[in-house]
Amino acid sequence: MRKPITGKKVAFLFTMLATSFVASTQPDFPTQVELKGSKGTMLVGKAITSFENPWAMVFLPDGHSLVTEKAGTLWLLDKNQQKRFAVTGTPNVKARGQGGLGDVIVHPEFKSNNTIYISYIERDPKDDAYSGAVIERATLNISDSGANLSDRELIWHQSPKVTGNGHYSHRMAFSPDGYLFITSGDRQKFTPAQNMAMNLGKILRLNADGSVPQDNPFYGNGSVTEQIWTLGHRNPLGIDFDEQGNLWSHEMGPRHGDELNVIEKARNYGYPVVSQGDHYSGVKIPNHEDYPIYKAPENAWVPAISPAGFIIYKGDMYKDWKGNGFIGGLSSEALVRVTFSQDGQKWNVEEAERYEWGKRVREVEQDNKGNIYVLEDKEGGRLIKLQPDT
Repeated sequence: MRKPITGKKVAFLFTMLATSFVASTQPDFPTQVELKGSKGTMLVGKAITSFENPWAMVFLPDGHSLVTEKAGTLWLLDKNQQKRFAVTGTPNVKARGQGGLGDVIVHPEFKSNNTIYISYIERDPKDDAYSGAVIERATLNISDSGANLSDRELIWHQSPKVTGNGHYSHRMAFSPDGYLFITSGDRQKFTPAQNMAMNLGKILRLNADGSVPQDNPFYGNGSVTEQIWTLGHRNPLGIDFDEQGNLWSHEMGPRHGDELNVIEKARNYGYPVVSQGDHYSGVKIPNHEDYPIYKAPENAWVPAISPAGFIIYKGDMYKDWKGNGFIGGLSSEALVRVTFSQDGQKWNVEEAERYEWGKRVREVEQDNKGNIYVLEDKEGGRLIKLQPDT
């Protein structure tokens, strides 16, 4: 005679079934990923963890790293790049559209001051429809039991706040001589990119504390204008310095015409007057060649790659790639590699190869050992570590 199932047994069976279901729906890590190159190269990556809408990543000097999720979580990863703690004391973020918690970088003297910088979207307290990107600097405290931010200080904001939830950009990079560069998108409003009374559609240069360097090209022309380093940008979502100290930034074009630019002090890059792409409505935009007063891109993509995330590789692990740029591709679902060379004052920037595995790429980062990591976009976006040839 079969024994009746008791309440404890039912509960146990339910727990086992639920656990099995959760386990079956979770990705197994590590997972090998094959990246197929457009020129026949095959790269292998190892997916080691995943996130919900990851946006940016930065490595700490000791091998730990930080990853932002758009909804507002800042993760501290251990030296194996596994989630260790969700950092507490972070800003309260309302993610909408393209905006939420954004970039994260470390101060050049992080080893001695534990200072990090984070960008995120702030809503106008008087009218929630208006928003703009802001940047805070804070102290990152790590213990055996958790991680938190303290001494948070707001050092920069987009001006003015406007309606809509797109083209915030808010990427950051420190120059070799210690200045903070910030990308600020046009907020899908077009004309602010040429309006010197606004810091929208610009690349900006500040001191590490948020003050304005006196040798900025428009210093003394007002608190917003004097931040401006270059103007005429649309939506710059990647920024990095090469080993010679040149600043590079890519930006999304309108309908095609994504750009990779070398950023030169006080130059006007032309948007929305000129572009290598056209408006989504089909209305034509003159090319840079039609108005050479504007600085033309060193490379442009038609059709678009939808660039996001950017590094210029400075490691030794991949010696053939040293000095190459790596761009995350969203609509192109690729990691795009570019090469740089210079003949006198003329740059030659070419796409060398793109590597595809059917996923949108949001971020690219390099650790202190020369490893390259990519973050996939969207929910369940995986962190993939490229594997060197053996």
